[in-house]
Amino acid sequence: MTPLAVSVLIHDGFSNMVLACLLEPLRALRDQMAHPVSWQVFSPDGAAVESSSGLRVSPDGPAARIEACDLLVVISGYGFRAHAEGPGRRVLAQAVRRARMVVGADTAAWLLADLGLLDCARATIHWQVLGDLAQDFPQIRVSHDRFVADGTVWTCGGASTALDLILHFIQSRYGPAAAFDVSTMFLHDASRQREMQRGPALLGGRGSDALRAVLNLMAGHVESPLPLDRLARQAGLSERSLNRLFRHELQMAPGRYYRLLRLSRARDLAVETDLSLQEIALRAGFETVPSLCRAFKQAFGYSIGKVRAGSVE
Repeated sequence: MTPLAVSVLIHDGFSNMVLACLLEPLRALRDQMAHPVSWQVFSPDGAAVESSSGLRVSPDGPAARIEACDLLVVISGYGFRAHAEGPGRRVLAQAVRRARMVVGADTAAWLLADLGLLDCARATIHWQVLGDLAQDFPQIRVSHDRFVADGTVWTCGGASTALDLILHFIQSRYGPAAAFDVSTMFLHDASRQREMQRGPALLGGRGSDALRAVLNLMAGHVESPLPLDRLARQAGLSERSLNRLFRHELQMAPGRYYRLLRLSRARDLAVETDLSLQEIALRAGFETVPSLCRAFKQAFGYSIGKVRAGSVE
């Protein structure tokens, strides 16, 4: 798997929710799907940064120390005009040159616009300052879309749009199946998820109704997996239609997706509980420990024993 190196540059007045919506999906991608994702958090001068709610965050270092990275995420909130004119402008320009791709979240599009990075491009920003961005930077094609992916510079507004953007990024880099899995944050208990009004059937716009119906059936039958012909029948589909549905929407065979869902459940149990491997195998729908171990190693590239020992890097 190709590593993904992410640098996050936060400014005073940033939104905790925007930061979480951009980082948590990457964390899930790393922890739940074993993709090699790493990140560091920086501030313009390396000093602690205070969010809009007063939460203080100690960064890993100043922006001048940002090295070459695959993705630079710039987050700004209140005070963005001052940030654009302050001493951090120069180090932001340097960091941008070291990144293959840049995301400007919340009001950070303003900082990128001030550097000329959005000239003649489509971009968006927090809805409260959309008009100001259009007025002060007429060379930008300001969009009311939830997020804009234009070339190597992507922009979005607040927290919910930041989540949409990062899921789109994950889909473009790792495929629809990874994005779907991250968006559900891996179902731990299907019945409880439904009671809490969560789960794939309630993710509006993420997959067709037919797909979400099948995924709910899979999530509800992890311990006793349904054969694909029965799964298709209960979802009102032919087995051929089931295969076509998954390959079209998730670019993955239904059997492979079902197995990954069960293996993700096994991984969660290995991390969060003291259950024996025998019990974990049964709860994840595997008849024996060896069959679980073989499938786990094949899917993730390391043993479930390493997960239990906490030695997965």
